[in-house]
Amino acid sequence: MTSLVPLSANALAVRDPWSVLPPLGSLDAYIGAVNRLPMLTLEQEQNFAKKLKENNDLEAAGALIMSHLRLVVSVSRQYLGYGLPHADLIQEGNIGLMKAVRRFDPAHGVRLVSYALHWIKAEIHEYILKNWRMVKVATTKAQRKLFFNLRAMKQGLQQTADDQDTGAYRTTLNPDEVNVVAAHLNVKPEEVLEMETRLAGGDVVLDPCPSADGEDSFGPITYLSDARFEPTNVIESAERDHLAHDGVAAALNQLDDRAKRIVTERWLKVNDDGSGGMTLHDLADEFGVSAERIRQIEAAALKKMRLALSN
Repeated sequence: MTSLVPLSANALAVRDPWSVLPPLGSLDAYIGAVNRLPMLTLEQEQNFAKKLKENNDLEAAGALIMSHLRLVVSVSRQYLGYGLPHADLIQEGNIGLMKAVRRFDPAHGVRLVSYALHWIKAEIHEYILKNWRMVKVATTKAQRKLFFNLRAMKQGLQQTADDQDTGAYRTTLNPDEVNVVAAHLNVKPEEVLEMETRLAGGDVVLDPCPSADGEDSFGPITYLSDARFEPTNVIESAERDHLAHDGVAAALNQLDDRAKRIVTERWLKVNDDGSGGMTLHDLADEFGVSAERIRQIEAAALKKMRLALSN
């Protein structure tokens, strides 16, 4: 690996400020390199900031960014407990640093390090919230505040004398601790309990996952899905409703009066006691024919109706 030569502050204002870093092959090499970059004095920082603001000098912007890369590395270490890659945290923090440099106004009389701290943390916070879980756990301002403070406060509150003596660790807050956290962060106790539940839970795959024997295991989609609103079922249901009302009425109108009465009495009529209409013999007596003839008329009428309903 190319050795890193000592740099003066003026060396940061080269035409390509990023070229002062040698090719790096690992995160540790990058961190070691940026920690060797020189810090700017107040006068140098003010001069570079004025050049950027007045002349849009990108070389000055590069000098300001590079002299504060070590700040991003330091801030990013505070968020390693969320299980996300350190390199990604540094990358997002660098984006926040660039935004801060672009908006920095030297006339306000503050150092860039104080101004950039907010932007670096904001970008890292946004990255963590988007990538910590598949489903975003914090959206409102109160939820974001709880997400980044609740775990640390919870551990501090639960390090009581009894817990230390017994070695016990409670996974939930008691009501008094909930009120303490809510008062300290200026949020509602209900919001503390909700965030504690979200942090304690995990992502759940909705679809069944294949098990070791190759068969699908049980998944929440099995009981969460509502087949009533599945498009195919909706269309089929609408078609059945149409056939049961308008379709049957239209098919009946194609029959003669005798066939229509036979079908109505045999298939469509329901008495108050739940029984059906007239029997074959009752209809045979009414029309003065045999019961077999009534059955034949009924079969022919139903065949004609099925053909009408299928069109």
